[in-house]
Amino acid sequence: MPALMALRKRAQGEKPLAGAKIVGCTHITAQTAVLMETLGALGAQCRWAACNIYSTLNEVAAALAESGFPVFAWKGESEDDFWWCIDRCVNVEGWQPNMILDDGGDLTHWIYKKYPNMFKKIKGIVEESVTGVHRLYQLSKAGKLCVPAMNVNDSVTKQKFDNLYCCRESILDGLKRTTDMMFGGKQVVVCGYGEVGKGCCAALKAMGSIVYVTEIDPICALQACMDGFRLVKLNEVIRQVDIVITCTEYYDAYSMDRYSPYGMLVAPFNLLFEMAPFNIFLSPEWDLPCLMMCLLYMFQASLRTPELTWERVRSQVDHVIWPDGKRIVLLAEGRLLNLSCSTVPTFVLSITATTQALALIELYNAPEGRYKQDVYLLPKKMDEYVASLHLPTFDAHLTELTDEQAKYLGLNKNGPFKPNYYR
Repeated sequence: MPALMALRKRAQGEKPLAGAKIVGCTHITAQTAVLMETLGALGAQCRWAACNIYSTLNEVAAALAESGFPVFAWKGESEDDFWWCIDRCVNVEGWQPNMILDDGGDLTHWIYKKYPNMFKKIKGIVEESVTGVHRLYQLSKAGKLCVPAMNVNDSVTKQKFDNLYCCRESILDGLKRTTDMMFGGKQVVVCGYGEVGKGCCAALKAMGSIVYVTEIDPICALQACMDGFRLVKLNEVIRQVDIVITCTEYYDAYSMDRYSPYGMLVAPFNLLFEMAPFNIFLSPEWDLPCLMMCLLYMFQASLRTPELTWERVRSQVDHVIWPDGKRIVLLAEGRLLNLSCSTVPTFVLSITATTQALALIELYNAPEGRYKQDVYLLPKKMDEYVASLHLPTFDAHLTELTDEQAKYLGLNKNGPFKPNYYR
């Protein structure tokens, strides 16, 4: 994690987070441990819980606890365990957080629900996920956001690297580990051509799959066409494709009402999964011979009905069987695929973690009045700084503007080089 280590080396003498008490709710992996150690080296105290019940690495949680970091998480928590861990992380005598680092909004939601008075001392929230950011904007619009919040999810480094390049690699890794499926020659429809969709399409195309794309946005749709993918409506290809992937956070991307008249999928083995986590819901009544779903947050609850039989195949893989014998294969009980069933490249997580650390430093040290009770994007200068810290890994050498060039372009020689609205 080159950037995070560089940040630790440059800033630990200044201790920019001295006095910060950070409560975090993210995936607890080795990379998160490096982030927590970095925050500690910069002067912060940290307490942590997991944002996903399956992504925690128990050995990492144990090592962090042994090192003095209060961590409340283990792999395979129940839903009650999940909320208990968050509560224990927050509710401790003699210690009150003044910063929040969240992934999904559950920690922020819990504090709003159970301990709203804590916001009197909290200086800011840093949020990483689509759903968490959506919740923050809802609070802001309703006038209920009590503190400034930094939207890390929509920073350029997060969108282009975590969403695009990470998914390009982790989609194949997660599915190979759990299904041993061969992608060559498979017909695939990818719903959504944002950064996640672009990464998925590139990976599948490189493996020899025949890839179709669905889109609602004409700009993204045109990009898909220019990249060589056929743009279709889902009902045009639903009978012939082997794999259906949703890369959108939209509600009810697939439903029985819309697609059952088309006969659904007819391939001998059908695979459906989700690459944009947290607020996707599918209809379990689909007439499918075999259906596989990944990353369908909370979807598994709708499958816990008396008429359906659950059959554990192996860790993180379940058959859900209907009375007529039709079945689906459910991975990680419908939760996040790449961190539940495989791994995410450390280099990508270095980019995300460094962005989170800088956002925490910015909000914690901001003078009063700089940020109001609203949601803000990470300043472009910080985005560029995160990218620059990773360039030495490739022995890359940036070209520097001359004074004349900078004057002509109306830029500072040291950046930022793009306007804040650039994505």
